[in-house]
Amino acid sequence: MATDMTYRAHARAALLLGLPLIGSHLAQFAIHMTDTLMLGWYDVKALAAVTIAGSFWFLLFIMGSGFAFAVAPMVASAEASDQGTQVRRVTRMGMWISLIYGVTVLPLMWWSGPLLVAMGQDAEISQIAQEYLRITCLGTLPALLVMVLKNYLAGLERASIVLWITLAAVVLNALVNYALIFGNFGAPELGVAGAAIASLLMQSLSFIALAIYIIRKLPEHAMFQRFWRLDSEAFGAVFKMGWPIGLTNLSESGLFTASAVMVGWIGTAELAAHGIALQLTAITFMVQVGFSNTATVRAGRAYGRRDALGLKRGALVVLAMSAITSAVVVVIFLSVPEPLVGAFLSPDEAQRGLIIGIGASLLAVAALFQFADSAQVMALGLLRGVHDTKVPMIIAAIAYWPLGLTAGYLLGFTFGFGAVGVWMGLVVGLGVAGALMMYRFWTTGIRI
Repeated sequence: MATDMTYRAHARAALLLGLPLIGSHLAQFAIHMTDTLMLGWYDVKALAAVTIAGSFWFLLFIMGSGFAFAVAPMVASAEASDQGTQVRRVTRMGMWISLIYGVTVLPLMWWSGPLLVAMGQDAEISQIAQEYLRITCLGTLPALLVMVLKNYLAGLERASIVLWITLAAVVLNALVNYALIFGNFGAPELGVAGAAIASLLMQSLSFIALAIYIIRKLPEHAMFQRFWRLDSEAFGAVFKMGWPIGLTNLSESGLFTASAVMVGWIGTAELAAHGIALQLTAITFMVQVGFSNTATVRAGRAYGRRDALGLKRGALVVLAMSAITSAVVVVIFLSVPEPLVGAFLSPDEAQRGLIIGIGASLLAVAALFQFADSAQVMALGLLRGVHDTKVPMIIAAIAYWPLGLTAGYLLGFTFGFGAVGVWMGLVVGLGVAGALMMYRFWTTGIRI
């Protein structure tokens, strides 16, 4: 059933859903920043180990999150077409698949030390990373369940509770980290193990809080009643839609990981500048991810109603919001790059001037990076909303690796542009992906 919402009404609906989602993503990023800062204060080796361990964990987690991301458009479409039972079915099976995936990858984290050594990492750092992962891996299961429930609530356009729970997690994580890493408040000094315990506790309590909210506020879905019963039809539907999303996530994350490795080949100062510039772009990317999630849900609802006009108008509105955000970021990155990069460095850092200079050049590339990255993440969100995931996966795999990574290597090393060349490769990969996915949506996805 089509609706006749104006552009203003679409904008209001998008902001009501999008702002809490953006806030929750920024809060989640704040948790990561807190871990980095506190471990950096504690010990350099601890920071290095958890950085490696965190990257290893995130690659496995983001791949498994594909099934959670599939839940949002499926729930949105089912809710829009008054299929309340289907909402419960796909969400419950999303949790099933996420649990199965989580148990499957646990051994990789439990015995991660030898794997990291085989990847060329220092043996001592790899051992510390394994100690961290052996605790953190237990939090993978509640973390994946949290992702499913977040996407379920987003599909119902109930994102505010997600924001509040994530903000509470920021505070809890900081307090527990401060206590267990350093041995404050009478707690034992556990260092890296303390950070891992804080992560496990945060993920577990976040799941419990979301579950309690759902049981009390959404009893009509009976989400956890007879949870043990397999629904093979819904299981298959979620798996079919989710695995391409997981591989798409893995392709993009892998591109950034490989780029960091290449920049590391160039030099320490370049790698430091890369890390700082990436932190700055990650903050702005969280905003784009929030808009992308909004696009998925709004497109999913229009798809469920078979509302072609609503889909088109809603897409134009969220794309305009994304473009405005990118333009603002471009102005900031080009206007004040030195103070932004310098904020991450000690005034006494011997290579401060060199790192700031390289970082400023990378932020200039990041001005292009913003439009390329926002285009691909928004296109992905819209295509997921209309349940189109396999073709975007193929586009991503080709654009990110054969094109983006190769371009980064050629520009960085063959043509001698260094770290800036590697980042130009990111622009190429993400830009091609964004252009092809946008073409896919406006020529195929828009047809309901």
